[in-house]
Amino acid sequence: MKSSLTALGVVFGLSLVVGGAVAQSRANISDQPIGVGAGTGEMRSDGFSLRDQVEITQGPNRLRAEVIDGQGAGGQLRTITASGGVYYVTPEESIRGDRAVYTVSNATLVVTGDVILTQGKNVLTGSRLTYNVDTGAANMAGGSNGRIQGVFYPQKSN
Repeated sequence: MKSSLTALGVVFGLSLVVGGAVAQSRANISDQPIGVGAGTGEMRSDGFSLRDQVEITQGPNRLRAEVIDGQGAGGQLRTITASGGVYYVTPEESIRGDRAVYTVSNATLVVTGDVILTQGKNVLTGSRLTYNVDTGAANMAGGSNGRIQGVFYPQKSN
C-alpha cells in the first residue's frame, strides 16, 4: 500500500495544478498544491480513497476525517469527499461536521450534518455550511428546527 500512497502523492499532491482565479492581494489557497497523508490508501483509475488518520493540506488549511475520497479524471482532481469526524481548519476559522465535499474548481467546501463554525470566540451552528476557501465567505443554513444559532462577541475598541 505504501507505493499506492507514494503514487497518490505524486499524481494528486505534487503535480496537480489546482484551478482558481488569482486574487490581486495574495495567491488563492485553491491555487496551492494539495498534500495527502493517511494510514492506508488506494489509487483507482478515477481517484483515490484514504483511511486511518487522514489529513489533506492545501496551503495553511487542513482537512481531517476518518475517510477521504478523491474523484478526478485525466490527472485533474475534481472533488474531495470527507466523512466521519470532519474537521477543517484555517488560520482564522475552524469548521466541524459529519461530511464535507470540496469542489476544487470553484474552491467551495460544503459541510453537512451537525456543523459548527468557530472564528475566535464567535460560534455559529447549523446543518449545512458552504465555505469559499479563497475568500473565507461562509453561508450557514438549517440547524435544529430549521434555524441556525450563534454567539458573537463584539470587538471592543480601546
